[in-house]
Amino acid sequence: MIRVAMLSFWHVHAADYAKQATEHPDTEIVAVWDELPERGRREAEARGVRFYDKLDELLAQPDIDAVIVDTPTNLHRDVMVAAAQAGKHIFTEKVVAPTLKESNEIMEAVRKAGVKLTVSLPRLNESYTLAVQDVLNRGLLGEVTLVRTRLSHNGAIPNDQSANGWLPAHFYNAEQCGGGAMIDLGCHPMYLARLFLGMPESVTASYGFVTGREVEDNAVSVLRYSSGALAVVEAGFVNRHSPFVIEVHGTEGSLLYSTHDNRLLVRTAKGGAASDEEWRVQELPAGRPSAFHQWVAHIQQGTAAEENIGLALDLTRLMEASNLSARSGAACQLNDLQP
Repeated sequence: MIRVAMLSFWHVHAADYAKQATEHPDTEIVAVWDELPERGRREAEARGVRFYDKLDELLAQPDIDAVIVDTPTNLHRDVMVAAAQAGKHIFTEKVVAPTLKESNEIMEAVRKAGVKLTVSLPRLNESYTLAVQDVLNRGLLGEVTLVRTRLSHNGAIPNDQSANGWLPAHFYNAEQCGGGAMIDLGCHPMYLARLFLGMPESVTASYGFVTGREVEDNAVSVLRYSSGALAVVEAGFVNRHSPFVIEVHGTEGSLLYSTHDNRLLVRTAKGGAASDEEWRVQELPAGRPSAFHQWVAHIQQGTAAEENIGLALDLTRLMEASNLSARSGAACQLNDLQP
């Protein structure tokens, strides 16, 4: 049995990860720490487990094998370095950290300690992602020239229950979050664009502030590639009915996926005349196990989440570049980021 400690309930998905840890047959929650002691004590009491006021005291406990990190993003570097140095395996909410420098420091601590790290990038494991990868691997679109990915919700829009919307107020705290809609929700379409088209040379981002928060609630990043290809990544907290969308276009075809009908449509010149004349529905395969289940398997089998970690590092690069571009109003070259 892998004994797990929850490190903070700051993130909106913390309860979801706690549920996964409780329901997994090979993990159990045994302790809680939180940067807000009152919240942490309440969560520990609800689960009948120990609460620690001090993180270093929790990490010193020999009967804790692993931690789930849901702290504010600006605490990720210090919390995860300390956890790795204490020999604890780490499952963390994205992003790894707001900057490449901090992320590299985390990775070095993980490498030295030999612990297992997995980052929550859930849409990598979904059936539509696997289906898109299959289409690309078969070359049905030819040379990819444009990727568009979008994820948006209405979390910042006032409703009957709250004048500020359903997202917690701290999700608009620039210091804690490292940004707004792009670094939170935009992570998912961003790592998918990276998966489908690779790493760009530069990023140009534009952020909007519809509800007047200190972080953006409406955002677009454009990734530019040496081949001439482009990727457009869109995210927002101010759209009530915007579906999750993937578009991939190439010299020989296009594919479209949207949650408005959960269908993946492909049109290609590579499949004969009939395929070139009409859109065809692509069958969706079964999804892969969740990132949490993969993390447990890596701990048990002594393997490493190499693809997951590589994509997570690239995600930080792209998010840092987006933030720098939005602030400066100019394109940010990926090679200019501080390692």
